[in-house]
Amino acid sequence: MGCSSCSTGKDGQPRGCRNNGTCGTDGCNKLTVFDWLSNMTLPSGQKVFDCVEVRFKNSRKDFFRNTENLTLSIGDIVATEATPGHDVGIVTLTGELVKVQMKKKKIDWDEVTLPKVYRKASQKDIDVWSSSRDREESVKKTSRELAIALGLQMKISDVEFQGDGSKATFYYTADDRVDFRQLIKEMAKAFGTRIEMRQIGFRQEAARLGGIGSCGRELCCSTWLTDFRSVNTSAARYQQLSLNPQKLAGQCGKLKCCLNYELDAYLDALKSFPKNDIKLFTAKGKAHCQKIDIFKGLMWFAYEEDSINWHKLTIEQVNEIIASGEKGEKVASLEEFASDLIENDTKKEFENVVGQDSLTRFDKPKKSRSRKKGSRRRNQRSQSRKNA
Repeated sequence: MGCSSCSTGKDGQPRGCRNNGTCGTDGCNKLTVFDWLSNMTLPSGQKVFDCVEVRFKNSRKDFFRNTENLTLSIGDIVATEATPGHDVGIVTLTGELVKVQMKKKKIDWDEVTLPKVYRKASQKDIDVWSSSRDREESVKKTSRELAIALGLQMKISDVEFQGDGSKATFYYTADDRVDFRQLIKEMAKAFGTRIEMRQIGFRQEAARLGGIGSCGRELCCSTWLTDFRSVNTSAARYQQLSLNPQKLAGQCGKLKCCLNYELDAYLDALKSFPKNDIKLFTAKGKAHCQKIDIFKGLMWFAYEEDSINWHKLTIEQVNEIIASGEKGEKVASLEEFASDLIENDTKKEFENVVGQDSLTRFDKPKKSRSRKKGSRRRNQRSQSRKNA
């Protein structure tokens, strides 16, 4: 996340490009594609692919056909076809890699209805585009006030103006279906432009707004995460996490996407573990599993009659007890295996090789120097009286 547009201004405030996770120069956009074919020439007789990829606000990308055969490169501001009027965006990819991206998005490049690139944006287009972007915050505030006045159960999270200022798209979130026909009438009257309402999910809202997560870093959805996969509470159970909604939920109110990052590693590690509901039958009694440690490969069992005392066993020992039980041979007790495990454990004693002081050296209150000086003077006076 570093480029000229996202640096700090003279007043100490971050300048940024107001794209919430993307950059105006496309230097730190989460959907930026590295053009590794830029330094390679096409074979003789092959024409340059006539489609380009153009990015708009909040990483919204579309593909356009370059019918005018304009010489375009990454970072150029262009005026593209829109309904109605035209839109203004930034070219993010050209050449043969656009064909790969369109194939990935399942878009047919031979389609006739593919929108076109009109021209490179003139200074007038850029001025209108900038003025429209400057209106978005005030328009969003006014639209929220109108929605509250009408009593609509919805939240308008973002506003995006078209490049020519002829249309404004309002992104909102709602739990139920919302009748916003009266709201559109009042907003069209207040803003003097065409209104389009588009509902998004709570994860998409968090990606648009951005923020800092509980880990202290920027939200994954606003920096690099593009596909939002479903997250279940079973992911937290497999990772031995407490099912606390306040800790497992992100800023979007849904389960954190990072719960899926290490889930495959946990599932692979749990393949060697017996099931949690397994019961160990011994001559002393029946034992149930109380706790497992995935990283150390340990399991704790307790007897039904004595559930307070837990016995620590390894996976190999548990499988050995299960195998002997299947053969009809019961082991005497779990204490035999637990004692063997205690004997094999080696205690590591750490020494203070650096020579640092105790960590509690600052806990003791320091005596003031004035008291020391006063006691010295009293001792000198008493000594002088004795000598006299």
